[in-house]
Amino acid sequence: MSLRVLLVEDDAELRRTLRDALALEGYELLTAASLSEGLALLAHAAGVHGGVAPADLVLLDLGLPDGEGEALLAALRRRHTLPLIVISARQADGQKIRLLDAGADDYLVKPFGIGELLARMRVALRHRGTVLRPAITLYQHGGLAVDLAARAVQRDGEPVHLTPTEFALLAALVRRAGAVATHRQLLADVWGAEHVEQTHYLRLYMGQLRAKLEAEPADPQLLLTEAGVGYRLVAPDD
Repeated sequence: MSLRVLLVEDDAELRRTLRDALALEGYELLTAASLSEGLALLAHAAGVHGGVAPADLVLLDLGLPDGEGEALLAALRRRHTLPLIVISARQADGQKIRLLDAGADDYLVKPFGIGELLARMRVALRHRGTVLRPAITLYQHGGLAVDLAARAVQRDGEPVHLTPTEFALLAALVRRAGAVATHRQLLADVWGAEHVEQTHYLRLYMGQLRAKLEAEPADPQLLLTEAGVGYRLVAPDD
């Protein structure tokens, strides 16, 4: 299943930008546009899931419309040790030091590059024992070319139109190219955790992908079935 990131940020444009960028890297993004929404997510996780954190990592703005993000940092640290990165336009060294001392793992000043943010997220997760490689976003093998960033798919040099769900399924396989993706992983990534038992979704959409991407859909050479486990996209160097 994808790692979940909680973004607490009131800038709608930045939320959209980060949602697209993080989805491309294989993260699932939860968003809160205010301090109260962020605190509500923490309270819901504590009440419903017995104290389990609402995400694997938090990205936190400071200047929220109904209060300071610093209050959410304090609330989070009373219950959880998950990594938290402050993203703010404020540059005062004193505030950076105070927040880092209060439990923030990092402090990134806006505007920032997506690449730098992703690298800092990997470092913060690695410090908690979660080691991530940069996601695979380009794939080329056996006549199939996929560019996840451009949302472009080609077969033997010709563009292939995929539905949003077909593309999401292919993207999940590209990010794991060469490795087996279980039924549950794919269902959770594409349709959500509430659908992890609906394997007929996978059979239907995998059939549609093979019809569009395989030279012989009945004898697939790229989108392989791992019986009883899941599916595997052949690695580019196989």
